[in-house]
Amino acid sequence: MSQPAPGMWNFTLLAQHTLNGFGGMGEGLAIQIAKDGRRILWCAHESAPKNFTGVDVTDPRAPKVVVQTELPQPFMRSNSLELSGDILAVAYQTQKPGQQPAGFELFDISVPETPRSISFFDCSGPYSRGVHQLWFCDGEYVHLASGAGDFQPRNQKDDQCYRIIDVKNPSKPAEVGRWWMPGTREGDTAAPPVRHVKPALDSGFRAHNTNVYPQRPDRCYLGYLDAGMFILDIADKSDIKVVSRWDNSPPYPGFTHTVLPLFDRDLLVVSDESVRDNGEDWAKLIWILDNRDERNPVPISTCPMPPLRDFAGRGGRFGAHNLHENVPLPTCWFSDQVVVGTFFNGGLRAFDIADPYAPKEIAHFVPEAPRGSPVGSIQINDVFIDERGVVYTVDRHTGGLYTLEMEF
Repeated sequence: MSQPAPGMWNFTLLAQHTLNGFGGMGEGLAIQIAKDGRRILWCAHESAPKNFTGVDVTDPRAPKVVVQTELPQPFMRSNSLELSGDILAVAYQTQKPGQQPAGFELFDISVPETPRSISFFDCSGPYSRGVHQLWFCDGEYVHLASGAGDFQPRNQKDDQCYRIIDVKNPSKPAEVGRWWMPGTREGDTAAPPVRHVKPALDSGFRAHNTNVYPQRPDRCYLGYLDAGMFILDIADKSDIKVVSRWDNSPPYPGFTHTVLPLFDRDLLVVSDESVRDNGEDWAKLIWILDNRDERNPVPISTCPMPPLRDFAGRGGRFGAHNLHENVPLPTCWFSDQVVVGTFFNGGLRAFDIADPYAPKEIAHFVPEAPRGSPVGSIQINDVFIDERGVVYTVDRHTGGLYTLEMEF
């Protein structure tokens, strides 16, 4: 069967940069305005040997690498990063439980060319792989999907819980809150959750994205893989409570990734993550939920997808993954009318959700397979849009950074 040609509609490509040959990128993108006025994009890498890269995108048509750092061990990945002011938080996850270092590190990036370590928060332990994802926007708390030295899961696939770390004194981070799905930890009185069975995947009941916004600083919007999503009451960080849970699996294959609240519209945008090649875990979608009553979120639509037959055989993964998350910083573009998401070999796609019951695709960017791709296709992994409307998106394997303009 012939494969569809890559294409671009309502986006304009400004530049691509393969980041000095280390173009395998993770799911962490953040913009800093340096003291000299330069605009620096900080990028997380998917895996070793690189830790993070700083790119001068003052002119998005001519991005320039200003610094690229190394991981201390080959079995580590720093898949997630966020920043607040001149402090960069970087997640460290290991391939196997018990390996070190595992946790997160805070860096002073006031001089972008020379990031300086401020502190390291250890999350290692016999059952811990460290931190997969973090959220850090207010300069006060880092919200983590993380293991811990004193957290023993009943099933190793459930090894990462939700943790809140106080970093108001960045040289002395301290845990102030923790929550996990009842039944997943040794010693819990609740029964273990029912595992997913084939044809669904047993990916685990563990935390993923841990989003907290200033509109509701007492809420965490938490993706929890095979458990779906939770809205948590974190007003008392030492006593976190569940407000509600929504889960699409079964019958869908699970792996809930991101929960994006649109507060003025009482909507939630929820993304799954595709984790298998060739469409084997189809369907992985972006869901729109009515959240007028936060105790009972109700799905009302999904964003339209191109036919599975057009992408399943192109190589690599196909399906939803990351969203532009309306990060609450002045360097971030905000919209509650347009959703922009990544779809691996389906590229980058934008949807008009003015009518939340009938989302419409309004743009896509599906570039050619980058040189050296091990799967033979693009694998668009993350997206961030700055307040100028410049779009930054990255390839998971070799393609590095793409800068785009929106034409919608």
